Amino acid sequence: MLDDFMVRATLAGLGVVLAAAPLGCFVVWRRMAFFGAATAHAAVLGVALSLALSMSVFAGVLAVSLLMAVTVSLLTDRGYAMDTLLGVMAHSSLAFGLVAVSFLSDVRIDLMAYLFGDILAVGRTDLAIIWTGSLLVLGLTLWRWQSLLLATVSTEMAHAEGIDPSRERLILTVALAIVVAVAIKVVGVLLIAALLIIPAASARPFSHTPERMALIAAVVGTVSVLGGMWGSWNLDTPTGPSIVCVAAILFALLNTLARGLSRRHAGI
Repeated sequence: MLDDFMVRATLAGLGVVLAAAPLGCFVVWRRMAFFGAATAHAAVLGVALSLALSMSVFAGVLAVSLLMAVTVSLLTDRGYAMDTLLGVMAHSSLAFGLVAVSFLSDVRIDLMAYLFGDILAVGRTDLAIIWTGSLLVLGLTLWRWQSLLLATVSTEMAHAEGIDPSRERLILTVALAIVVAVAIKVVGVLLIAALLIIPAASARPFSHTPERMALIAAVVGTVSVLGGMWGSWNLDTPTGPSIVCVAAILFALLNTLARGLSRRHAGI
């Protein structure tokens, strides 16, 4: 069954969105949308370093993403504004990555595949890496769920319960870095943040509890992957961008539906 490239591509997409959905909720709640994009931009530098050192692209991207996540977390505690740090590190790492790639004259690089993803080229090894990373992130999120929620709602309440908000933020940023590393093959550097943000934002109007929001976000992400794969196959469009387009359409439809229901309940 796994010899079918469409089956592997679909499984890869589902693996990414199942891990990205709960993390995306925290990204939306904490207003960390820029972090996903910044970490993804840093991934280009990881790609260049991994190719230069003849190592796994996943390992290089993960190392650079983790380094950026830890650096941002530590510097934020020292008084630097997170949005400023992310802006500096995102654009500088992307620039350094693109410059580094230009020096790799002996290595043939399909930069578009890393920028926009190449999900149809996912192999058995890629699939194993994606699902291993996704299950690791999903397990870590479930394990720290209550602590992450409390640290997100109120740092004072977290301290009162003996929870270190800085530690929880570091755990969250590390989990995001892992998702970026496994998702680069699926949707690429430029579209990773979309899979983190759009499903969670789509689920928000229909969610009365954090758990329900994470569940609905996973459903929206799953439908986005399946719809994007179907559209790409039938319309001959780029698969990664097609997945994000379906997610964006669902966001528009669900938010329109939510507004209509709220007006009906208000009697307007």
